[in-house]
Amino acid sequence: MYWKEIRIKFLALIFGAGILVLGKSIFFPNPDKPKINTFVFPQEVPLGEWQPSVAAPVKSLTKENPNLLAQKYYRYVKNDLPLDIEMHYLQDFYHADIGVYIQRNLGITSPTVMRQQKGAGYYGLGVDKQKAYLSTCINPRGGSTFTHAQFRDNRFSQDISFNRIMPILLGQEALLDKRCLWVHLSIPLQNSSPEEAYQVLEKAWFSWYQWWQPRFPKP
Repeated sequence: MYWKEIRIKFLALIFGAGILVLGKSIFFPNPDKPKINTFVFPQEVPLGEWQPSVAAPVKSLTKENPNLLAQKYYRYVKNDLPLDIEMHYLQDFYHADIGVYIQRNLGITSPTVMRQQKGAGYYGLGVDKQKAYLSTCINPRGGSTFTHAQFRDNRFSQDISFNRIMPILLGQEALLDKRCLWVHLSIPLQNSSPEEAYQVLEKAWFSWYQWWQPRFPKP
């Protein structure tokens, strides 16, 4: 009896959605692609024990990344150790991953170690030109991702939900939200080992993620 009721409700929902889609196709036969709102990165973002420092402009990725919507470069200092954080707001990210992006846009070809942190997600760590780095993608929904497969899984498990049916049908949001906040943190190795540098980056990243995830740009 219970499953019968569930099935009836589910079929009713599908039928209702079908009617809405049909009505939309009749009255709006040529729907535009959902427009993404303009986003401006904040000038300053709090980061625990790290103090903001003077930041130079980040190298533009517009030519190589037609899907780049906005970008911002932040610099912090703690005990004379500089921490650089590059933020890139991307659209149509579905067929790419962070490993590809750091090679294509930053010229980094050294091996990357992928890790996962509960409450945050996946990220990659590596060393390039005497700098340790952490790179990842903050998703609009779900944890951070490093590979294409992780990003794809997030889209199907997080984006397809009943509470998004109306915005999707009205053309306000895309069925799969393929936006990404690409985050790239780096610090000089100085006299520390890569693993010691990774621990510094991870601690900074977890704080950074906790601030940014609930503030992901609205579609």
